[in-house]
Amino acid sequence: MRKLNEFIWETHGIHAGTEQDHVKHGIDKLEDIIDKAIEANHPSITFIIHSPRLTSFRYTAERETNVKFIRGNRSYLNYPKRIANLRKKYEGQINIKYGVELEWMGPELGLQWSRSKIFQAEDADYVIGSVHFAPEGLPYDGSKEEAMELLKLRGSLEAYWDGYFNEMIQMIESFGDMIQIIGHIDLPKLNVDMPEALINFETSAHPLANKFRTLLELIADRNLALDVNMAGKFKGVGVYPVQSILRRAKELQIPVCVGTDTHHVRYYGLNFKESLEYIQEAGYESYVSYSKLIPENRTIYDDHELKVKYTVLNKGIELLNQRLDTEQRRIIPDFSFGGSFSEFVDLYNGSTSMGEYNAIRIRKTGKSITVTNEIPERPKQKVNGLFSKHLDKPGVISSLFNTLASEGINVETARLKSNNDGTAEAFLSINGDNENIKSAIDFINGTDAGTFTNLTYKEDAELPNYHREGVYLLEMDGVRLNLALSEKVIVTKHHNAPGVLLILLSALASKNINIIDLRLGKLNNVGYSALAIDGDSHTINNLLNKLGDQYYEANLIEFHSM
Repeated sequence: MRKLNEFIWETHGIHAGTEQDHVKHGIDKLEDIIDKAIEANHPSITFIIHSPRLTSFRYTAERETNVKFIRGNRSYLNYPKRIANLRKKYEGQINIKYGVELEWMGPELGLQWSRSKIFQAEDADYVIGSVHFAPEGLPYDGSKEEAMELLKLRGSLEAYWDGYFNEMIQMIESFGDMIQIIGHIDLPKLNVDMPEALINFETSAHPLANKFRTLLELIADRNLALDVNMAGKFKGVGVYPVQSILRRAKELQIPVCVGTDTHHVRYYGLNFKESLEYIQEAGYESYVSYSKLIPENRTIYDDHELKVKYTVLNKGIELLNQRLDTEQRRIIPDFSFGGSFSEFVDLYNGSTSMGEYNAIRIRKTGKSITVTNEIPERPKQKVNGLFSKHLDKPGVISSLFNTLASEGINVETARLKSNNDGTAEAFLSINGDNENIKSAIDFINGTDAGTFTNLTYKEDAELPNYHREGVYLLEMDGVRLNLALSEKVIVTKHHNAPGVLLILLSALASKNINIIDLRLGKLNNVGYSALAIDGDSHTINNLLNKLGDQYYEANLIEFHSM
């Protein structure tokens, strides 16, 4: 039997405390639990906080304190800053993720309130949508007495659960564009029994069973994930959700997240392996975590090679999704797998094979990305091109393209390599009149002699390799690029004509942003570029928004997945 991981990338993870609140709901001193995670050699730790609730939605203990904005409005607003400071403090030691558990409080004032709280949770990695309170103001996960009062108001066990599912459906219809995960879908079992119609929902003709099937289908259609939450086990009612629900979720291809829903340091790390055993029992071999709202695939197995393959897959998904708008990101992509990635064909329903081609192709809405961790082979074709050795600093490549464009010379493909010693090398395949090329070289040698140490034009030359280990963007929309991905990458799709790419390069040079690596490709009159760069993200995004109509697409890709 294959060994399972001892660690999980949590989603519904460690609840952060609410600092000044009289009723604590989590851990205030987050450093203590981070230190514990580092000591255990965990690669990541995940924090979560509840969005503050309206005054009318309070547990008994909270009513007794007379605190108005429950779960700490001030601490909630401070939450992103706390995480940013922790990420800076522990940089290079552990990956710190954070999310928000959104409190559903109905479609009127509660809806507006909750939307405002999502906007306040700037840069959260994900949002979990949860129903804790009934419209009657009573909690589903409060005391037994509160649950019995709600049961009496609703008249029957079926009506109790029916109301809860109605609220779940209402939440998804209202917030489906702003949440990624559905929290503890069978939470009411904490205080009341599950009716027969729900226990046997897979075969029952009862209206409650049909409503629950509809709820699961809605989750699948919205491409939301299901929270597999171990807190129920700790509280003695079993994992949320029960296995029958999880099996149906698997049939509907609903991804699952896993988490311990921890509220105290001493409980950190409990049930990590058990959570993977639990989803494996339902047929899952992988689960998802989130980074900047984009799902990351995680294997349940302690298999280094498989983890590496998932890293390649995650980077490809992240790259493709950052080319798309928010609505398109929710669409489930199509996959093709080849070579060493072929085992994924059996794991992802509807995926296709690419035979011996050792790569992953991910596509949706007419766009595609192909990635691999195999170092690309040296191209065999011969081309006419310009070899350059120069200083490795901002503006150098822009200067080279500028001079070529002034002579009407179009750069068709490009290779750039930093030597990590203050110098760099480049090869540009070009198409132009020999006299114009000679004129361009003479001009550069005359004006930038201190920048370019060697500039040579060769005909029938071999494209240099300039490759290193890493995850590679092989193709964008089928156009070959072969760029080794770094922390920040710009990808563009633009009109393929002299001077067009110069607009981008000049803009980057103007803000002192260095180009670490560069790859160009083309398809008919459409050009593609991929640039590994180093610079301030806000500055870069401002530049990309001003490139003009000749750029059909220009995106800064920032990689957060591991």
